[in-house]
Amino acid sequence: MAKYTGADCRLCRREGQKLFLKGERCTSKKCAMDRRPVPPGQHGLGRKKVNEYGLQLREKQKVKRAYGLLEKQFRGYYDMASTKKGVTGDVMLAMIEKRLDNVVYRMGIGASRAQSKQIVTHGHMQVNGKSVNIASYQTKVGDTITIKPSKKDNAIFKELKGAKIVMPKWLTFDTNDFVGKIIAEPQRDDVDLNIKESLIIELYSK
Repeated sequence: MAKYTGADCRLCRREGQKLFLKGERCTSKKCAMDRRPVPPGQHGLGRKKVNEYGLQLREKQKVKRAYGLLEKQFRGYYDMASTKKGVTGDVMLAMIEKRLDNVVYRMGIGASRAQSKQIVTHGHMQVNGKSVNIASYQTKVGDTITIKPSKKDNAIFKELKGAKIVMPKWLTFDTNDFVGKIIAEPQRDDVDLNIKESLIIELYSK
């Protein structure tokens, strides 16, 4: 399967904002966006003004890179959202937010979405008591998310014990018993990235 193998920090610099792809590094002094906030490449500072299509493309790439999605996956979310009630852009982002790997990240179990995806695919998580190792698994309101009992002693999870984690209002996660729950649908203001989803909808609806 296609996979980006370059430096994550180059992606943030290309999009002109932090995408929080490296966990704690993104909030430290080592963050590339703080040290060199210009597009990567020899001519990064001399890039010409982009046209309408370029702006739409950049917004799409920004979301894909932030959530670790491939083009086919991302287009699929747009196609599904366009058939549902509500504002297409809001519905699309809500569906992406409810991916299991993103839920694991939002709960603070994984330091980044990439690490959270790895946690899920390695079989560390359960949904409603059943093991799920599909990162794109679509969670729903009422689902209970837990760390598999046999994996709770892993070093990566021991650090979570009793920790205070700030998370979106549509989620809960108890760091003492490692039990989380989807208590509501994610809203547009729960997405903390600077995204103009209307540009993405315009791009795909052409």
